Amino acid sequence: MSAQTPACQLLERYFEEHADLWTIAPPQDAWLKTHADTLVSADQAILDAWRALGKSAYSPFDSLPAPTGPCVLFWPKAHRLGLWWLAWLCAELPNGTPLALVGENHGGIKRVPKVLAELGLQSDKLDSARRCSLFVTRTAKLSQSPDDAWTEFSAAGLSLASHPGVFGHGKLDEGTALLLETLTQTLPPNVDNVLDMGCGDGVLAASLAKQGRSVTAVDVNLFAVEATRRTLSANQLQGEVLASDVYQALAGRRFDAIISNPPFHQERAIDYGPTGRLIQEAPGYLRPGGRLIVVANAFLPYPDLLEKTFGQFTLLADNRRFRVYQAGLEALA
Repeated sequence: MSAQTPACQLLERYFEEHADLWTIAPPQDAWLKTHADTLVSADQAILDAWRALGKSAYSPFDSLPAPTGPCVLFWPKAHRLGLWWLAWLCAELPNGTPLALVGENHGGIKRVPKVLAELGLQSDKLDSARRCSLFVTRTAKLSQSPDDAWTEFSAAGLSLASHPGVFGHGKLDEGTALLLETLTQTLPPNVDNVLDMGCGDGVLAASLAKQGRSVTAVDVNLFAVEATRRTLSANQLQGEVLASDVYQALAGRRFDAIISNPPFHQERAIDYGPTGRLIQEAPGYLRPGGRLIVVANAFLPYPDLLEKTFGQFTLLADNRRFRVYQAGLEALA
């Protein structure tokens, strides 16, 4: 099968035969299934799909074995996340390991030669096509540690951990702030068993746990999972934190409430898929009388999804930019 994404189309041109690539932070692309042997990703959905094929897949919280094929880092659009991947690979791989870097020109790959030079790493351009570029370098020990990327900040009366690639990195999102305010005013004390879907830096989970509620927090992004664990620990709070592609890790579980500030972007593209699953499958994870509460940009078409799934919904808050919706048996009473 031919490559689908521009970066993989460039790789297909350069690695024409089966190359046993080691791909780091790759997109979903069917071409990689036949041209890549091992994958490293912080996306639980991609890890699950890869492992289902019987292939080797590692998270950035695993130690890597020595690579057996060419290593390719797909440069992310979040520049600081790209810097982290570089630092992590230089720390994990043997010195002198060849490392290719590929990405779309509008996504920041053109800055890579300067980045590599500032780190004291060599840089050679191998190819360009499909508005993408492909560079190669070799790993070397760097003065900075991957752990240096972890930061802390204060918001909502909490100490929050953050990492490049985590939603709202280093600040409290306006929509989340509205959701927190709304929950304080409207969530009854008897709503005890709560699911924070798409937990990010853990601000919602920690706020709910601080109120004495039993909290389960999930996210498909493994950096977010770790950030939420660190946030709960920093505030001496308890909660269960799981890596999960929406409800994938929650079979058989039901909650009094599902709370979420769901994402609608995949890189720069708008993607309603995960939120569609969040809403449409919510009734199967709510206890009788349970409720789904989500915050979203005012322009997003979530009212239609809520009405189709629950029959009707309640608008809890609206500041013109963001809206907080509630649906479920309790909301319709």
